[in-house]
Amino acid sequence: MMAIAEERRSGPSDPKPWNLCRVPYWHAPPAAASSNSAGGSTHSSSSSGHVARQGGAHHGGGGGGGSVSSVARSLLPTRRRLRLDPANKLYFPYEPGKQVRSAIRIKNTTKSHVAFKFQTTEPKSCFMRPPGAVLSPGESIIATVFKFVEHPENDEKPQDQKCKVKFKIMSLKVKGSMEYASELFDEQKEEVAVEQILRVVFLDVHQPCPQLEKLKLQLAEADAALEACTKPPEDVGPGIVGEGLVVDEWKERRERYLARQQVEGVDSV
Repeated sequence: MMAIAEERRSGPSDPKPWNLCRVPYWHAPPAAASSNSAGGSTHSSSSSGHVARQGGAHHGGGGGGGSVSSVARSLLPTRRRLRLDPANKLYFPYEPGKQVRSAIRIKNTTKSHVAFKFQTTEPKSCFMRPPGAVLSPGESIIATVFKFVEHPENDEKPQDQKCKVKFKIMSLKVKGSMEYASELFDEQKEEVAVEQILRVVFLDVHQPCPQLEKLKLQLAEADAALEACTKPPEDVGPGIVGEGLVVDEWKERRERYLARQQVEGVDSV
């Protein structure tokens, strides 16, 4: 009995049961709190990083807006000043060993004066008439293009002939009516626009087609316009004096001379 009583008295003073209960339960809440605080700081830092990334992306998009708009403007097609017929080709009759002609109608579709200029990759074998001109608003002209056709190497057909020669038509807006000069395009390079690059197409003269018939009509119209420009003014004849009397100056002089001779003959007699 004495031993049992001593064990009971000494039992509460043993610290081991309290140590087992105190460690896991009393220290758990601070650990959880610390984990919660760490998670909160991590969330706040990640959210702030996300906001920063959004702000950076927003600023980056704003800074690149100007470059994107400039690129978009450069990709837009330029406004044409001239209307071409045919639009992108030059048709030539296929006659090897001869100089052939093509024609193209050029019309100014703007409300101001426009100068145009021809260029070719083969200036030695090709030339244009006229090489350039100044067109008033709504004015049109038919330009003639001359080209020498080489003989085929392997008896190729006209439709199989591939010509590397290309023609380019450029335009320039000018102030009012003026004489054409090719130096205009050198002085105002920034204002020059490339209207069209024309490709050469050969037509078989033995096979009628709409393109060949249209070419003949355009060439005839171009020849008539050139003849009208180079033809000397017609003699309107002697002028009309008074009430419809026709006076021939040389005839009048001759009559005066004959009359003078008759008077001198009578005096001598």
